[in-house]
Amino acid sequence: MGVPIVHFEIGCRDNEKTKQFYCELFDWTIEQMGPAGVITTGAGSGIGGHITALGHEPHHYVTVYAEVDDIPAYLQKAESLGGSTVVPETEVPGQGAFAWLKDLDGNTIGLWKTAAGVTG
Repeated sequence: MGVPIVHFEIGCRDNEKTKQFYCELFDWTIEQMGPAGVITTGAGSGIGGHITALGHEPHHYVTVYAEVDDIPAYLQKAESLGGSTVVPETEVPGQGAFAWLKDLDGNTIGLWKTAAGVTG
């Protein structure tokens, strides 16, 4: 069974300027929810995403998230294949959990697990 890409994240230094850029460029609607600006593309297809300013490096990145059933197992598998964990499993209250890993070339890939009972 495959692992779908279910979300994207755009990192930035300045949330407001970045939100304005993408809203004007693509006619997206972006609603601030905590530290993230949740993107509604209005397209009716594709995957959702968000914009966030971490307040530290990295400031400039785009990450895609693969939905998995066991984040620690996938991090361990990535490490066994020569990758590395960047951000360990981290809870997103009421939504699920995420982690970041680096592949062999240093690309950052996100892992996502939806919380039990949350439907999307």
